[in-house]
Amino acid sequence: MAEEGLVIGCHTVDHWNEQLQKANESKKLVVVDFTASWCGPCRFIAPILADMAKKLPHVTFLKVDVDELKTVAQDWAIEAMPTFIFLKEGSIVDRVVGAKKEELQQTIAKHASSTAAASVSQ
Repeated sequence: MAEEGLVIGCHTVDHWNEQLQKANESKKLVVVDFTASWCGPCRFIAPILADMAKKLPHVTFLKVDVDELKTVAQDWAIEAMPTFIFLKEGSIVDRVVGAKKEELQQTIAKHASSTAAASVSQ
C-alpha cells in the first residue's frame, strides 16, 4: 500500500473497513483525509498532513480518495475536498473542511491531547 509518511492510504472498501476497525479499537484519535487527485488544495495539504503524521505517532491518519472509494465518501457525507473527519472509538468528534493548516493542527491538538491524557491515566 502507498503510504505518505505515516498516512495510510485506503484503496479498497475492505482495506478502509479494516483500518477503521483497527483504529477504533486502538482508542487513538483517527484523522481521515477525504481527498481527490484533481484537487489543488488537497495536493497542497498532503505534505503538511504527512509531516504531522510523522510527528504524532499516537494519532492514526487515514487517506481516502473520494473518486476511488465513492461509496465511502457517500457514507460519510463528503461534499468538499479536502474534508478531515476526526474520530474517537468510532464516533465523529470533529470535522474540518478545506486545506486549513492552522485549524487542522489545532483540532488535532485539541482531540489528541485528551487521547494521550486518557492513555496515560489508564
